[in-house]
Parts: sequence; C-alpha cells; structure tokens
Amino acid sequence: MATVVKKIKLQIPGGKATPAPPVGTALGPAGVNIGQFVQQFNDATKDKGGMIIPVDLSVYDDRSFTFILKNPPASRLILKALGIEKGSSKAREQKVGNLSKEQVAAIVAEKMPDMNAASAEAAARTIEGTARSMGITVK
Repeated sequence: MATVVKKIKLQIPGGKATPAPPVGTALGPAGVNIGQFVQQFNDATKDKGGMIIPVDLSVYDDRSFTFILKNPPASRLILKALGIEKGSSKAREQKVGNLSKEQVAAIVAEKMPDMNAASAEAAARTIEGTARSMGITVK
C-alpha cells in the first residue's frame, strides 16, 4: 500500500489546466506526472469551463496521485449568480449588485458538501456575509 508523501491544494479554472505555472511549479517538485494530471483534471472538469475549481491532490511515495475536486469558492458562485466580473473595491460605500434569498439558497445547495456549517441556515448566513464583504446587498 502506497503512503501519502505530499498533499497539494490548487485552484484551477475548470477544463483549462496547463502544465505551465501554477500547476507545473506545484506538481513538478512532488514528482507527479504533470501531463497525466492535466489530462485527468481537464477530462473531469470539462463541463465546468472557466469556473475556478479547488483541487486536493494526494501524492504517494510511488509518484502516483489521486485528487478530489471541490465546489467553486462561494465568492465565484455569487459572481456567477449575479453575472458580474468582480465585487466592489469599497464594499461599504459602493454596492455592485443585489442577491436574493433564492439565489443564496441555490448557492448553499451547491456549496453545502464543502462547508463546515451545522445547518443550511448557518451556511446561508456565511454566504450572505461573503456577499456583503464583496459589496453585494442581500434582500
């Protein structure tokens, strides 16, 4: 049985991994076959084109690897729901959009497996807080 010698966390656009940095610079020193990882990651995320996908990669002593795909960060899901590029640089003074309770519930439903919230209500409060820090009003 192979033992885990290194754990690597990356955030890569879905379906668009390349051997160039940051992927190559993170995986090269670990001895991972970069081309093989890029191929497997792109195949697994081709339906999520462009969304940032967090990856937990476990590297074993025989240079093999496994990876777990996570849901996109809450901030990215909020931006996608509103159809905007980025949040406000001055969150308190300058608002960039309005997020409805239904949109919050949809984000919670997608993100819940990766969250450490005890309930859907607590997860919703977390998402709402993220939205407020981005200059988005929750109604």
